[in-house]
Amino acid sequence: MNENIEHIGFSVLHEAIRQARYNALKSVNAELVNLYWQVGAFVSKQLALSQWGDKTVQQLSDFLHNQDPALKGFDKRSIYRMIEFYEKYHSAAFVVPPEPQLQSANNQISEIVAPPEPQLEKEAESEIIAAMWRQINEENIRQTILAKISWTNHLLIFSRCKSEEEREFYLRMSIKEKYSKRELDRQISSGLFERTVIGNSNLSPSLRDIHPEVTNNFKDSYVFEFLNLPEPHSESDLQKGLIKQIKNFILELGKDFLFISEEYKVQVGNSDFYIDLLFYHRSLQCLVAFELKADKFKPEHLGQLNFYLEALDRDVKKQNENPSIGVLLCKDKDSEVVEYALSRSLSPTMVSEYKTHLPDKKLLQQKLHELFENNNEIE
Repeated sequence: MNENIEHIGFSVLHEAIRQARYNALKSVNAELVNLYWQVGAFVSKQLALSQWGDKTVQQLSDFLHNQDPALKGFDKRSIYRMIEFYEKYHSAAFVVPPEPQLQSANNQISEIVAPPEPQLEKEAESEIIAAMWRQINEENIRQTILAKISWTNHLLIFSRCKSEEEREFYLRMSIKEKYSKRELDRQISSGLFERTVIGNSNLSPSLRDIHPEVTNNFKDSYVFEFLNLPEPHSESDLQKGLIKQIKNFILELGKDFLFISEEYKVQVGNSDFYIDLLFYHRSLQCLVAFELKADKFKPEHLGQLNFYLEALDRDVKKQNENPSIGVLLCKDKDSEVVEYALSRSLSPTMVSEYKTHLPDKKLLQQKLHELFENNNEIE
């Protein structure tokens, strides 16, 4: 008994240490990103006023290096990235910096600038320094979403994403899913933004009614390039590959998905039936059944999936959980056939296709553009 209590105590202390280290890293990251924002804002404004030029930026980099040779990350190219960071987001609606902390700025000025002597020249210099300090400290993004992801992830997002909507999407997904640099790079390359927006437009009314929070949780198409599947391949090949690569599979689905089982058995009457893959979704608080088809979508596939959902809701779902969702994952699909098949369905199901290689982002963007055009015409 005593040993068990000790073990629990050790585990609690370990978790406290881990959490404190995580909080410290978050704090350091927020300060670093805020600093880069301040540098970018200050230099951007000087360039806009034509007080500084390209040569001045190089001189700034040289000056910082001479003052502190150990200081890294402030070469000319890096400073221009900080400028781009500021200019991409300073007018974005989703970035609302808090009111400037002028008192804090004045305190910092008093520590650095000695009390001015009566000479006019020194008084003027002190006023210029004070004004510059206020300008820098008025830029504070510590409490915004920009301070919640790493600088390396920021570089990926603002250098590769073309629109404000796309940048905001990957910012929020990076926070929600805690993407590493490699994971984020893969998601941008796979067109996650385009696939999710298109997927949102294809959610059936019944699915939206039953699960109002379903937006951004499912995609129109999934990319399984990590499976290296042969062509042709069977549903069994697909299922075994996904189970073997479950970590990458969950990364593609989203980290709110918890894997329960493959070939999950449900018993109805005297017969046993097996759901290809069963997951639980934390934020939607429901079971999610995936039915795999290694061929093109057929309307009759939905009957089987709807039957599974009914069995799950009657016999497996807990009282506090929401109705189960079904995803039919096909090798290919005709969007018009899918629309007809789902139009009268009252079941919370959706039809997605999977790709075994990274998609052509230009084609995805074209499809997204056509979707927006069609929506505008309808409006």
